[in-house]
Amino acid sequence: ENGDDDVTLKILYCGVCHSDLHTLRNDWGFSFYPVVPGHEISGVVTKVGKNVTKFNIGDRVGVGVLVGSCKTCECCEQDLENYCPRIIFTYNSYNPDGTKNYGGYSDMIVVDQRYVLRFPDNLPLDAGAPLLCAGITVYSPMKYYGMTEAGKHLGVAGLGGLGHVAVKIGKAFGLKVTVISSSPQKESEAINRLGADSFLVSNDPEKM
Repeated sequence: ENGDDDVTLKILYCGVCHSDLHTLRNDWGFSFYPVVPGHEISGVVTKVGKNVTKFNIGDRVGVGVLVGSCKTCECCEQDLENYCPRIIFTYNSYNPDGTKNYGGYSDMIVVDQRYVLRFPDNLPLDAGAPLLCAGITVYSPMKYYGMTEAGKHLGVAGLGGLGHVAVKIGKAFGLKVTVISSSPQKESEAINRLGADSFLVSNDPEKM
């Protein structure tokens, strides 16, 4: 049920993160079945609680990896909820009242307004969904270490899912981007498709 501080959204898209696969297979040893994964969620608001002021019905929104935290610790007060000792994940996690969370491979989800993000009108919901996990995973350290200033040189280790996003974000900020990979066959994709400036094969001792 939608509480006073909650936003209900109709889920339209959900990205696939490798964490979803790890959880399904219980690779980490703490899956609580049944599990409905998915934490790169985008959709449209269908209901809001009486205390919700940031969102209205029909708004385009997203939900990432978190749907709850204590809201009062030092980390939460600095908008660093991902370090909160009482973090609540989008799925495979329990709320304080004992109810279980299910993720984005669903029709709808109810989330406290603090953990809902508004999508810009010019960002497609399908293409933008992966930014809610893969995107923030690479953007956050780039922002923290000042790697958003044009002209700096960014090295991206690995061209898997996160690597693709890191190259795109780096180029969008005007950085010189070098992809470092153990797979020589990925050079064309890195340079020609994603726009990286250079490519370094990590298992080539001479180039390293």
